[in-house]
Amino acid sequence: MAIPSSSTASSSKSHGEFLLTDFQPRPLRSWLGAAGWVALCVGGGALIGVFTAGGDSAWYRALNKPSWNPPSDVFAPVWTTLYAMMGVAAWRVWRVGGWARHATALNLFLAQLTLNFVWSILFFSVQTVTGALVDIVVLWALIAATIWSFWRIDRVAAWLLVPYLAWVSFATMLNATIAALN
Repeated sequence: MAIPSSSTASSSKSHGEFLLTDFQPRPLRSWLGAAGWVALCVGGGALIGVFTAGGDSAWYRALNKPSWNPPSDVFAPVWTTLYAMMGVAAWRVWRVGGWARHATALNLFLAQLTLNFVWSILFFSVQTVTGALVDIVVLWALIAATIWSFWRIDRVAAWLLVPYLAWVSFATMLNATIAALN
């Protein structure tokens, strides 16, 4: 059996061109990857929620909040849904190129996820409303950058992050209002 020469092997695509068939994980690996990304997002959010006490703390209940502040029991289902969508979005980008092809997009994703988790620590554990506001403004910019980066790779992945950006926009306004009232 003859091994094609490099000129023959590269004739189907030009130098540096990436085809989606270049990196397609096997089905089991793909599903494990999906489970890993979703577990990172949902599990990380759940752990942060448990360790920071969230809206159940006496400090949070004592804060002056605007009339449009949602009830505390709304946050867990909203965040669980958003975290699951975030995990699926990251998995979709990862599965069509992995870290080797999409390190920038995936690192942006991890950076915004880290700031997302840090916000809860700043707001609920450290109890610095202003520090959390600074965090969430930077978080918003990183989410927007992640959406832009994902859009260039997988538009469905980008769209999966749009509700998250909308919720963080609302949360930013809520955080700013709480800072002003306290």
